[in-house]
Amino acid sequence: MLKPAYPIRTERLLLRPFTPGDLDALHAVQSLPDVTRYLYWGPRDREQVREALEAKTGQTALLDEGQALSLAVEVAATGELAGDALLFWHSRVHRSGEIGYVFHPDHHGRGYATEAARALLELAFDGLDLHRVAARLDGRNTASARVLERLGMRREAHLVENEWVKGEWTDELVYAILQRDWRRTTR
Repeated sequence: MLKPAYPIRTERLLLRPFTPGDLDALHAVQSLPDVTRYLYWGPRDREQVREALEAKTGQTALLDEGQALSLAVEVAATGELAGDALLFWHSRVHRSGEIGYVFHPDHHGRGYATEAARALLELAFDGLDLHRVAARLDGRNTASARVLERLGMRREAHLVENEWVKGEWTDELVYAILQRDWRRTTR
């Protein structure tokens, strides 16, 4: 079980629960074709974002496997919503989880995704005592792959044309890190 104390502070970011007041900022992220290019869903209109936000506001703790923690990523210095970060708890028995993140293009190239994902891994390993955390991404998303590699995650699989997404076959990459490897990289 994981009930983080909020906000979670990193060097430059605050990770916190989403609130209804995040609608405009989240819409600014999720409505962009560049943002959704490698996601399962396309650009969302305001009502679709409102529905997604309602779900996110309830994802503030991991009480059992099968749940997701969905956090707003805010730039501490400005209060801007830069994106969102997700931690999924897949299995209690296998002590496994998955991370994900989505950022507005205005905040790309600053290391925010790496910083937020590092915080997610700390929650997964220190808060939930997971054994293994994975990340899955579209094979064309080289920027996200670089983020995962910077975190010390290894590429475990390249699944060729394994999913039909938005009218085309896409490759999927799977990255992962074990708790013991994480501990070695953070000491």
